[in-house]
Amino acid sequence: MKLERPQVSLASIAPLLPVLAVACALLAAWFGWSGWQQYQDATRRDGVQQSRDAVVQAIGTTLAAERTRLEQQLENPVLRAAIGSGDFARAGALLADGWPGASDGVVLAPALDSAYAALPEGGFGRLSVLEDALASDAPVAHVVDTAAGPKLALAAPVRLQEGGEVAAVALVNLALERITGAVTNATLPGGTYLAVRQGGYNVVERGDAGLSGGAEVLAKPVTGAGLRVAAAVPDVAGGPFGLAATGCLVAAAVLALLAALALVAWRAPHLLTRRAGAQAEAEDGVPFPTLAEATDESPAKTEQVPMSDAVAAPATNATATGPVSIDRGIFRAYDIRGVVGRDLSPQVAELIGQAIGSLMQDKGLEDIVVGRDGRLSGPDMAGGLVTGLRKAGRNVIDIGLAPTPLVYFGAYQLQAGSCVSVTGSHNPPDYNGFKIVVGGETLSGDAITDLYARIADDRLHTAPSPGRLEQRTIDDDYIQRVASDIQIDRPLKVVVDAGNGVAGELGPKVLAAIGAEVVPLYCDIDGTFPNHHPDPSEPHNLADLIQMVQHLDADLGVAFDGDGDRLGVVTRDGHNIFPDRLLMLFAADVLERNPGAQIIFDVKCTGRLPGHVLRHGGSPLMWKTGHSLIKAKMRETGAELAGEMSGHFFFGERWYGFDDGIYSAARLLEILAAQPGRPSDVLDALPDGVATPEIKVDAPDGNPHAFVERFVANAAFADARLSTIDGLRVDWADGWGLVRASNTTPVLVMRFDADNNEAMARIKAAFREQLLALRPDLDLPF
Repeated sequence: MKLERPQVSLASIAPLLPVLAVACALLAAWFGWSGWQQYQDATRRDGVQQSRDAVVQAIGTTLAAERTRLEQQLENPVLRAAIGSGDFARAGALLADGWPGASDGVVLAPALDSAYAALPEGGFGRLSVLEDALASDAPVAHVVDTAAGPKLALAAPVRLQEGGEVAAVALVNLALERITGAVTNATLPGGTYLAVRQGGYNVVERGDAGLSGGAEVLAKPVTGAGLRVAAAVPDVAGGPFGLAATGCLVAAAVLALLAALALVAWRAPHLLTRRAGAQAEAEDGVPFPTLAEATDESPAKTEQVPMSDAVAAPATNATATGPVSIDRGIFRAYDIRGVVGRDLSPQVAELIGQAIGSLMQDKGLEDIVVGRDGRLSGPDMAGGLVTGLRKAGRNVIDIGLAPTPLVYFGAYQLQAGSCVSVTGSHNPPDYNGFKIVVGGETLSGDAITDLYARIADDRLHTAPSPGRLEQRTIDDDYIQRVASDIQIDRPLKVVVDAGNGVAGELGPKVLAAIGAEVVPLYCDIDGTFPNHHPDPSEPHNLADLIQMVQHLDADLGVAFDGDGDRLGVVTRDGHNIFPDRLLMLFAADVLERNPGAQIIFDVKCTGRLPGHVLRHGGSPLMWKTGHSLIKAKMRETGAELAGEMSGHFFFGERWYGFDDGIYSAARLLEILAAQPGRPSDVLDALPDGVATPEIKVDAPDGNPHAFVERFVANAAFADARLSTIDGLRVDWADGWGLVRASNTTPVLVMRFDADNNEAMARIKAAFREQLLALRPDLDLPF
């Protein structure tokens, strides 16, 4: 029997055409408005950047002229004779002679003994510019505070003979209007912001001061001065689906055309009817229908079209495609993680999304931010997750491709309070997973397994109508937030290795925005990770970074993991600075401003860390490994800082308390740039001993937790302190060893740390003996 294809006529879809026309018209208006807003934003941004550049040029020209005048004054033979005879007071009086607007001229011996003796009345600012002139061996300009108010101070070293020793250093104050006038006279677009800054001090500012916090993103230095001109424009949301202004306007035009075509198609039958009616009336004398008759939609005789039989899908563990099996094993201690195609699929992701949405429903939470890393499975996993969240009635803000810290940041910035990062973190390319925050709390332990229970018990909320879906881009918001908190004191050259992970785009931008010179390495986002595995805790993954830092003579190398929430660091000398030593540096810095603060570290960190924290006036606390577990302990204790040996760092001070490899890198550069000397020397000076990296051993029977439980029950170590916070850590006076179960992969994680090689060998041997006694076939690489 031949089956005929059902025909779709224009008449059958005619009732939908007005709805389509209205929808297209509304979408056209939305796209058009967004395009116009972005066009205005671009025009305003161009305007403020032009004003910024004009101010930079004007100040630079003014300073160059004043430096030239200073050099001319120093060529005065009488002044030079006074310096030669040691009459510095006479030389200082001559320095400002005949120089309009100049005052407070002073000439001092290079040792600056009199300037130091005059502190604090003499002013730290004046002393700073004098020291800077000597260190730079060139004229310099700074804004300094004086008894008469802020002034522009110029200073320069003085040599009486070309190529000779510095005989003195001279300084003169000028009216601040020399540089503020450029801002006052600048043409500034409405609703924007412009400022001249020195360090964290605003010399002069104009415009909307509410934009000052994000002005460093558009900041530009004034050449040859410690000044910069910062600028900002109001944040304008990106276009729908990430389209720029031109794309939005084109989309608006297309949608408007579709709306017009839909209207024409809807009216076509009426026009044809009228035309046929005219012919009929001309031939048969039958009148046209009246307007009321033409628009009457009352059914007269309608043809009944039978509906197809509907098949109800099972409710338990089911999606629109039918029943779905889900493995309980992917619900880990502090996130959900599995292999795509074996443990995870878009249908599984949908169930997980609906379970998260159901939990939010119970807590009265509506909005949630979703972002994903660069894995090839990311779009499918995120799509399934979003479908499930919306099925539960949650409003989803999709920020697209984003490092996990950006997703966390989005929960704060967009005032959602909840978020999910779709990421496999540092695991192989075929893995993916979900890091979940609900109502400001990172889910872990029982809260994670409860999601599985909701699915298994069919306790999933289905809303009467799906939640909203909105696309947003918040990269610039994140960059502005970091740059408004951190600006490094001197430029550092940094090589950034993202391992082709999702931090490859945002990480370098942030470090450049705070003042670093950034060289990207493997920063193209590629979910196959073609160059090396994106796990900075494995030393061999840092080999290319070390080579590049040495080749470019850079100050430092930083590495991010696959989703950007972990940090690795190498020095110019090729040393891998383990995260527990970095935590020492961070702790000392935080404790300077927060004496007595709690500092949390995980069981894998060095035994030298607690003593370092105590010596700097802090309170050390060892805790379980796991980003969600650490964050929960931070909330419980009010800790200002926490860190893990894996490279997760959590700043409560000046930040939000979540783990953020990119922000941690910025804080590291801030600390290193503020200290004299090479960053390598500062890092190498941190307390150190003999330590292994993380040693990962395949777990017997693929069950690391069961093996560790047996090891804890049978362990017998003499003259040692045993801790079972997380696995088994055994501490002696001269070192320690650890065996714990990984919560992300089926491996045992081991680490050893000692004061010297002899202690290291003894501790390794003790662990090796007891591990092999329990399981002789373990493949131990030590």
